[in-house]
Amino acid sequence: MSDQSRNAETAPSRLARPLLLGIVVIVAVASGAGRYLSLRGSDRAMAKALTGGDPDRAPALLRRYGCGGCHTISGLSGADGKVAPPLEGLRHRIYIAGKVQNTPENLIRWIVSPQALAPGSAMPQTGISESEARDVAAFLYSQ
Repeated sequence: MSDQSRNAETAPSRLARPLLLGIVVIVAVASGAGRYLSLRGSDRAMAKALTGGDPDRAPALLRRYGCGGCHTISGLSGADGKVAPPLEGLRHRIYIAGKVQNTPENLIRWIVSPQALAPGSAMPQTGISESEARDVAAFLYSQ
C-alpha cells in the first residue's frame, strides 16, 4: 500500500475523532442539564410536600412584604438586601436565626412571627399570613 493511499484512509478517521468527541460532550452536557432540571423539579415537589405551600406564589409575596430589602434572594430580581443573611440554600441550614431548629413548621412560624421565636431579632413582624408564609417557605426550600 502506498503512502498516499494510507493517508487517504486515515484522514476520515482523524476527522471522525474530534466529531465523535464533540457529540459525546454534547450528549453528556445535555444529560447533565436534564438531570439538573429533574432534580430541580423534585426539589420543588419536596418543598411543596414539606410546607403545604406553593413556591410559584412566593415571588409576589416576597416583593409585597419587602423581603428583598433586607435579604438577597436568589431568583428574585431586585432582592439584593445586605442587612440580613441571604436566603439561598436555606433548606441546608441547621438553624433559623441561629436559634431555632430549621424545620418546615419552625420556618413558617418564623416568617409569620419572628419575635415570638427570637425576641429582639431584627426580623420585623410583616403581617404575612400563615398561608402566605407556607408559600414563601416552599420557595425558600426549593432554592
